[in-house]
Amino acid sequence: MENLDKLVNELRKYKDETSWLEFKHNNFNPEMIGADISALANGAALSEKNFAYMLWGIKDDTHDIEGTSFNLQNLKKGNQEIENWLRSLLSNNVDFSFDSVEMPEGRVGILKIAKAVNQPVTFRKTGFIRIGSYTKKLNDYPSVEAKLWDKLRSERFEERYARENLNLEDALALLDYSTYFGIIGTPQPSSADGIAHYMLEEHFIMRQDNGLYSITNLGCILLSRRLAEFDRLSRKAVRIVQYADNGRLNMQKEEVGTKGYAAGFESLVKYLEALLPSREVINGALRERKSAFPPVAIREIVANSLIHQDFSISGAGPVVEIFSNRIEVTNPGTPLIDIKRIIDNPPKSRNEKLAEVMRRLRMCEELGTGWDKIVIACELQQLPAPKIEIFAESTKVTLYARENFAALSLADKLWACYLHACIKRVQGEYLTNSSLRDRFGLKETSSGMVSRLIKEAVKANLIKPLDPDTAPRYMKYIPAWA
Repeated sequence: MENLDKLVNELRKYKDETSWLEFKHNNFNPEMIGADISALANGAALSEKNFAYMLWGIKDDTHDIEGTSFNLQNLKKGNQEIENWLRSLLSNNVDFSFDSVEMPEGRVGILKIAKAVNQPVTFRKTGFIRIGSYTKKLNDYPSVEAKLWDKLRSERFEERYARENLNLEDALALLDYSTYFGIIGTPQPSSADGIAHYMLEEHFIMRQDNGLYSITNLGCILLSRRLAEFDRLSRKAVRIVQYADNGRLNMQKEEVGTKGYAAGFESLVKYLEALLPSREVINGALRERKSAFPPVAIREIVANSLIHQDFSISGAGPVVEIFSNRIEVTNPGTPLIDIKRIIDNPPKSRNEKLAEVMRRLRMCEELGTGWDKIVIACELQQLPAPKIEIFAESTKVTLYARENFAALSLADKLWACYLHACIKRVQGEYLTNSSLRDRFGLKETSSGMVSRLIKEAVKANLIKPLDPDTAPRYMKYIPAWA
């Protein structure tokens, strides 16, 4: 631990002991320490503090430093070092460290305990909690235990620390806050304290108990100038790979993003668009280059991969792979909703704070309409339907370049038919033979072929007739779930 003297003086300012802070003089009973570690870790989670502390050598009432003669690192239980003894009896979700610092008035021993994660911390298989200045069994206070479980279930990745023990200037230097002010349209303050106000309000940085600052995962993943400065999150940088043809044998380019998602999003999208295959079209008297893939669909799919990834899966980040006939965007984690309801379901994200901030930074809408835009954009260019594949720990979305209807597989045609019905449904319209022909760019002479496709989609329980008794030529269809 760094700046221990600052930490001690900051903690001494608290008027009373709390559920996450306890002062001792020379009481080093190992059983007491074990129960208190459990209580303080649980109290920190309940109070939304990242750490709890037990300090030795300080008076309970005045918080004056008396000093202690004990060295925590040398304390033993029988023939076993106390740290090993404690860890063998504490639940495996606990993290703590012993330290000490020489203050002018004497030595202060410090036990720093990380807050409970996922479940209450237990000692000898029993959970404890601080009630006033006393350590009590957690199950004796069911209402407190219920509140603790609520806190543990709602804890978010965005709130954890990516870097700690930074002075304010160093913390701000790691963040591209200018991009933040530019996007939200607020004049950038001229002082570090003015900038810090916004960074603190957004929870991009947090003030620590020792008076120094931490950068949260949220601040890092969105605004870091260089993700490589953050060890645990450096692998979450977006990786872009371009191949020479339709396979992975001949790689042409590979680029790994260096900035946080908000700081580098626009440049990322522009870089992608520059790599995409395009075709020349005549617009009046002018020749224009038109991308083989809808830019709005690219933007939405990439934004979705950033927002909805599972950050608990280590060693993997979003990957964009560009082939001559398709684009594949893969992110860690699986969707929280059924992919067949991806058009009409309300938005749901495992990273709610990240999604909310990215919406305000205009990277996404957070309205559940992203997939509407993706599908509509593909239909307007008469491209194959975007494909979603779910694997054990990842999700892959594929956009395809234009392909003749006859070359599409039956599965691809059925999926396009289903998504078309979903889009029509949310627009208050219906799938018809005519609308499906327009979607595929087919002439009226293909009505019979499209009718057969519709029958296959009904048979596969993807769509159903709005009114089964309607004459065939006037038949309208809706998704099977409608």
